Amino acid sequence: MPADSLYPPFLKHDWISRIEGDALLITDRRKLPFVHDEVCCRSTEEVAAAIRSMVTQGGGPLEAALNAMRLAYRRGEDLDAAASILSSSRPTNTTMARTLRALLADKGKERDFEKLIDGVFQYYDDLYDAVSDVGAGIIEDGDGILTRCFPEHTFMLSLLKAVKSGKDVKVFVPETRPYLQGARLTEPSLRALGIQCFLITDAMNAHFMAEGRITKVMTASDLALSDRTIVNKVGTLSDAVSASYYHIPYYAFSLSLDKDRTRRDIVMEERPGKEMKNIGGSAIAEEDAVALYPAFDIIPPELVSGIITKEGVL
Repeated sequence: MPADSLYPPFLKHDWISRIEGDALLITDRRKLPFVHDEVCCRSTEEVAAAIRSMVTQGGGPLEAALNAMRLAYRRGEDLDAAASILSSSRPTNTTMARTLRALLADKGKERDFEKLIDGVFQYYDDLYDAVSDVGAGIIEDGDGILTRCFPEHTFMLSLLKAVKSGKDVKVFVPETRPYLQGARLTEPSLRALGIQCFLITDAMNAHFMAEGRITKVMTASDLALSDRTIVNKVGTLSDAVSASYYHIPYYAFSLSLDKDRTRRDIVMEERPGKEMKNIGGSAIAEEDAVALYPAFDIIPPELVSGIITKEGVL
């Protein structure tokens, strides 16, 4: 069975991005689940701008970038320049940049560049499957799991495998302001998989830990370093601190550690404060309010119980 068939709708490849003619159509995750709309990009620069403006997030930028590279190749464009433009669109998560560098390094080994791109898609599908085998093994019968933002393929597949093996699992999903990825993407994806879940506000994590209803914290990681430092959506640090206080383990999924960086090298993305003053197009603060929006948290190794990889828990 193709791995793509196991994913909830929002994670299927054609839902994330697809090529139509000479354009790349990227599903606008800012509008899901209420409207399935697509942003049409006709150049590498437009794809990078869409990624930068949060049209797609998490693993979405990588898939959009791979398809953008496919179009750049068909047009005969400078692939190194295209990769550079795409890699700079979200600087904190280095997975896309590292993947595109590896893709270009392999270009001389294979005459068909598009076949290489197909291989990258398959590589990640196989990787999601392998990592989720490890993740499913960590999940115990009766677990209440807190996540953060939209943890995507490995988290969803881990839960699906755990539930199919007979484990009773419940997931607590913070809404994840200001884009509400938890409410709009994670919660409906879990329901689509038949996994019991509860939507909570971003401030409720410690409450349910104190009640004993949350027994594990499991998130994705936008960046994982060799020393077990994790970078993930802002709010994850408070989750990890609360979990430590209540003696609850925190695990982060990682497709690959960035072994070339240390904490000093992390580029922390600060998004425009104006994004904090609106939710779903509705103003929640006056125009003169000064808002701050750090997009990510750095979680120190001492708060991380383990990093879930294809090799096991590190």
